[in-house]
Amino acid sequence: MSQALTEFSATLAETLGPLDLQVLLGEAILHVARDQLVPVLTQLRDDKRLLFKLLVDVTAVDYPDRPERFEVVYHLLSLKHNRRIRVKVATDEEIPVPSVVSVFSAAGWYEREVWDMFGVAFDGNPDLRRLLTDYGFDGHPLRKDFPLTGYVEVRYDEEQKRVVYEPVKLKQEFRSFDFVSPWEGMTPTLPGDEKAKP
Repeated sequence: MSQALTEFSATLAETLGPLDLQVLLGEAILHVARDQLVPVLTQLRDDKRLLFKLLVDVTAVDYPDRPERFEVVYHLLSLKHNRRIRVKVATDEEIPVPSVVSVFSAAGWYEREVWDMFGVAFDGNPDLRRLLTDYGFDGHPLRKDFPLTGYVEVRYDEEQKRVVYEPVKLKQEFRSFDFVSPWEGMTPTLPGDEKAKP
């Protein structure tokens, strides 16, 4: 770890107290509990030694095997100190994450996108509704258990002169995935090779 990153980590510890800080590829990643999210982001924004005034993005990652399957990720930038930090908070499908619109007004749109794509709810967001998909859309397309084909097909019907929604007709086996990537832990035999005839 570089001297600058060591000093930055020490400043974070002084400002925020005991924390779960990880340094990966030269960037700080801070893991916080849901109830600490708003106070931590407020401190990161307002402390003179930090000044993370810019919320660059809010996104999420889906880990279906974890009890709290979603990790909501906040990317912050300090223009004054030329430094970035990621703040991560874990949640599941039921428990909402506190909205940070009161800290960063731009978070409203980002939270709507995360809710639309992953189904993570944000408690206190003044306008939590779909942003990228249709209002009647079924499901959240960036979840790992969402089928690649979706559930409905959208097309324009020339006879009816309107857009129609029709169910996708696929056999169920095309919708089931085991989430195993053949590139992870390369072994002499890849998943599925046992089905091939010798």
